[in-house]
Amino acid sequence: MSQETVATRLGPPPARNLITRLPSLTGARFIAAGMVFVFHTIVLYPFASPGAQTTSDTLFANGGYTGVTFFFILSGFVLTCAVRPRDTAPKFWRRRFFKVYPNHLITFLAALVILTVITGTAVRGWDGVLNVLLLQSWHLALDVRVGFNVVAWSLSCEVLFYFAFPFLIKLVNKVRPERLWFWTILSAASVLSIPSFAKLLPAGTPFPYGFSDWELWFVFHVPAVQLLTFVFGMFLAKVVLAGRRLPLKLGGAVALTVGAYFVTPLFGPLYQFSAIMVVPLGLLIAAGATADLDRLPTFLGSRPMVWLGDISFAFYMWHYPVLVAGHHWLGAGENWSTATAVAVIILLFAVSLLLSWATFKFVEQPIMKRFAASRRRRGTAVVTPIPAGDQIDRAA
Repeated sequence: MSQETVATRLGPPPARNLITRLPSLTGARFIAAGMVFVFHTIVLYPFASPGAQTTSDTLFANGGYTGVTFFFILSGFVLTCAVRPRDTAPKFWRRRFFKVYPNHLITFLAALVILTVITGTAVRGWDGVLNVLLLQSWHLALDVRVGFNVVAWSLSCEVLFYFAFPFLIKLVNKVRPERLWFWTILSAASVLSIPSFAKLLPAGTPFPYGFSDWELWFVFHVPAVQLLTFVFGMFLAKVVLAGRRLPLKLGGAVALTVGAYFVTPLFGPLYQFSAIMVVPLGLLIAAGATADLDRLPTFLGSRPMVWLGDISFAFYMWHYPVLVAGHHWLGAGENWSTATAVAVIILLFAVSLLLSWATFKFVEQPIMKRFAASRRRRGTAVVTPIPAGDQIDRAA
């Protein structure tokens, strides 16, 4: 890849939205959301056939961790690409709030109804408050962190990312181009070191998977630690924006990611969450962005995949409440034949997809259009200009 700047590569007019040149990242978001969906299905829908259950565990047991790690890296990458010339922290925070919170509130209320009315599960009021405010991932108790809509714990991390971003970007922008790879490698190494630091924690309640509740919280759930993954994505974006050469093209990055995914179980249990996958996923994101900037056609950048990517956030938020309600109505606690289980999974996938489309079209898009930008244009810029547009920011 040449060393020309992104502004030169994009060409006139400079105001064109960068997202029109990065469709692969949009399409890849749905693949990641789909991995989280499949991960939760094998937890809630065990196959009656031991062979089918073993195969599904082998293929998808790490899918949820991989998908979430991908989203955290992608958030840092996309937001760094989307920095606006005259942006302010309040404007940025406003956009992120109206992008994330309406979907969270709708799916939280749906999960609350499913738990209390449909499944008859008792809930604690304080746990609900923490979940509504997206503070649950700071809590040490696992049932608080993953209560109500399980996947919302990751939004608790994103809240910290969004709060810190206007301050972090000023520091990241000070790094000279020739030093970008050094800081990118250093940020990746910080993520790789997290399992080692987790071993220094006090002994907690052991899980049958080889780690304790404290270790799980520290390695995967606590927002301050996951901020390192977000920063890694920021540095990768600066590498691409500066036109620095990547070690792998898209095909090689895909192969590395697939290979790393299947060798992850060979490492210690704490490494299955983020450590092994962080570098392959980061290179995959950077290579996908570079391929798009070079105008290379990709499957992820196809029109159907971009459409799925657009609704992927809503899909991510809706799928677990749909799975819980579906499991309850169709036979809670039952094991099904392989054919029946697959049919149920396909049905609930379709329901999740339909709800996601409706939420995106009738909630997410109208709210972003109406409220994401204030009519008042005041404030002092807190970030430096990079050619980018609104759509890539909304896709983060």
